[in-house]
Formats: sequence, structure tokens, C-alpha cells
Amino acid sequence: MDITPAPTHATRRGNPDWFTGAVWQDPIVEAPAPARVRAARVGFEPGARTAWHTHPLGQTLHVVQGIGHVQAKGGPVRVIRAGDTVFIPPDEKHWHGASPTHGMVHIAIHEFDGEKHVTWMEHVTDAEYGVAPER
Repeated sequence: MDITPAPTHATRRGNPDWFTGAVWQDPIVEAPAPARVRAARVGFEPGARTAWHTHPLGQTLHVVQGIGHVQAKGGPVRVIRAGDTVFIPPDEKHWHGASPTHGMVHIAIHEFDGEKHVTWMEHVTDAEYGVAPER
């Protein structure tokens, strides 16, 4: 059993190649093999979001604070709120982030398939982000 003390992992700024706006990440779990789970607390300032991306084994998001948006490629923009849990199937192209007027924090959980845990793609454009969400 390992216990990682809280101050061991510093908060890091989201890579601008993968995010638009101010995003902060706190690693929670990067389990050693043969385990595959990875998890992070991710905080988005209003208007901040991920780039389009996929996960080979899917992803689960659990919103802990605020209001956000999520969209699968070709689908509607959907609103997510504190307490909501979203499952994104393997290899589904998607993005997620804060709403334009509220910050959002979620726990992102996904698995490492031995080669990768995420494939990053192009940034979500302002026009894509600006589409009114489904209510």
C-alpha cells in the first residue's frame, strides 16, 4: 500500500496545446502496471475547455463544482453541473469545459491501454464552443 501525501504533486497549468483558456490539473491517480487507471482533478475558468480528443478505453467525468459543457463530435452541446457523471465511450471524439459564465471542476477518470490514455486533436473553435447547449 502506498499513501501519497497531499503536497507531493503540485497543481499544474493545462498544456495550451490541449486546452483553451486557464485550466488547472491536480493528479490523483497514475496507478502502476498492471493497473491502468488514471484520474485527475481538473479546474476550468469560465470559457476554458479541452481540445477535441479521444480515449482508447473511454473516460468518465464527475463534476464536483460549477457548470460546464460537453459535446461528442456530431452531437449537441450538453450542460453538466455539480453532481453529474458523464461516460464517454472508447474512441469517441469529444470536448468538455466550463460554461462561458461559470467555472467548472471535474474529476477525469480514464485508463491507460499500455500505449496511450488520450489522443489530442484540434482545438475547439470559438464558433463550436459558442453553440447554444441543449437544455
